Amino acid sequence: MKRKILNSIYDYTLDELKEKLKPSFRAKQVYNWLYKKYVTSYEQMKNLPKELIDDLKENYPINIMEIVKREKSLDGSIKYLFKLRDGHTVEAVLLLMKKKITNDKGEVEQSEKFTVCISTQVGCKVGCSFCLTAKGGFVRNLTVGEIVNQIVQVKRDNQIAQNKSLNIVFMGMGEPLDNYDNFVHSVKVFSELEGLAISRRRQTVSTSGLSTKIEKLGNEDLGIQLAISLHAVDDELRSELIPMNKAYNIKSIIDAVKKFPVDTRKKVMFEYLVIKNKNDDIESAKKLLKLLDGIKAKVNLIYFNPYPGTSYQRPQRDDMLKFQEYLISKGLLCTIRESKGLDISAACGQLKEKEANGSA
Repeated sequence: MKRKILNSIYDYTLDELKEKLKPSFRAKQVYNWLYKKYVTSYEQMKNLPKELIDDLKENYPINIMEIVKREKSLDGSIKYLFKLRDGHTVEAVLLLMKKKITNDKGEVEQSEKFTVCISTQVGCKVGCSFCLTAKGGFVRNLTVGEIVNQIVQVKRDNQIAQNKSLNIVFMGMGEPLDNYDNFVHSVKVFSELEGLAISRRRQTVSTSGLSTKIEKLGNEDLGIQLAISLHAVDDELRSELIPMNKAYNIKSIIDAVKKFPVDTRKKVMFEYLVIKNKNDDIESAKKLLKLLDGIKAKVNLIYFNPYPGTSYQRPQRDDMLKFQEYLISKGLLCTIRESKGLDISAACGQLKEKEANGSA
C-alpha cells in the first residue's frame, strides 16, 4: 500500500498558519521557534499551551526528514543526504562561497557567505544524459515542507545564525518547474520576514527549460532570479544531453526568457556545462553569443564533474579559458564556476547512488 505523504508544519506561510491556529498570534510564536531557533520538537516551544502542542503534534508533523549522510570537502562545501518519511532520499549541498576573515584583534572583517543548493523532487523526469539523478528515474515531487526543511536542517547543522543571510538555488535533484506549485509556495515560505527571511532576490531557480512554465513564472513576477541550464547551442546536441529539448527546444526557451521580468540590477544566468570535445570549442562560443543577443545575460561555465560509469569527460582548463575570453571580448559577461567538492560526492545524485549501493 502506497503511503500518503502528510502535510507538515513547514508547509505554510505565516498567514496560512494564522488561519489554522487560534488565537492567530500563536502562529508567529511557532514560526519563531521553527525558523529562528531551529527546534526539533513541539515540547521545546515553551510558550505554547499543552492543548496546542498536542494539536500540533497530531496534525502538523515537525520531524519529516533526517540527515543520514554528510560529506565535507576540503573547500568547506558539505553534501547532505536526507531520508524522507517514506524512505526515499534526496540531496542538498552547502557551498561556502567566502570564508570568514578576522583581524589580529579577533574582529570579523568579512563574514562567511553561503549558498545552498536544494532538491525539489525525488528523482527527475528530465533525463539529462550527464546527470546521475536521471539514473533512478522519477519517483515523486517533494512537498513544500520537504523543500523548506532542507534549509532549516542545513542552517541548524552548521549553527548558522537566524539573522545570517544565505542564497538558495533550486538546482539539486529534480526539475523545480516540474513541481511548479510546491516550488512557488516554498519561495513564499522562505521569504517570510518572521521566518527564514531569505529575500526573493537571493533565491534562484535553475531550470532545464520548461518554456511554458518559465512564461507562467514570469507572469507571477515573484522577484526571484532565473538560471537556464542551456549546455548546448544547437538542438541536436541539446537533445542528446537533455532529451526534454525535443518538447522544449532552444528557440522556445529563448523566447520565454525574453519575456521574463528581470531586476534592473540582475541578469538571467545561463548555465553552460562544458564537456570535453562536445561543446568546448570556439565555434560553440560564437553560436552562444549569437543565441543570447538581446538578452541581459550572464554565462556561467561549469566543469563537467565525472562520476563512475559516465562517458563524458572533464574539459581542459585552457579550453575553458579560451571559451570565456572569447565571450568577454565580445561584451558578454562570463564566469567560470570553480568546481567545489571534487574530493567528495560532488555530482548531483552521487551521494544518493553511493548510499543505495552500500559504498557510502
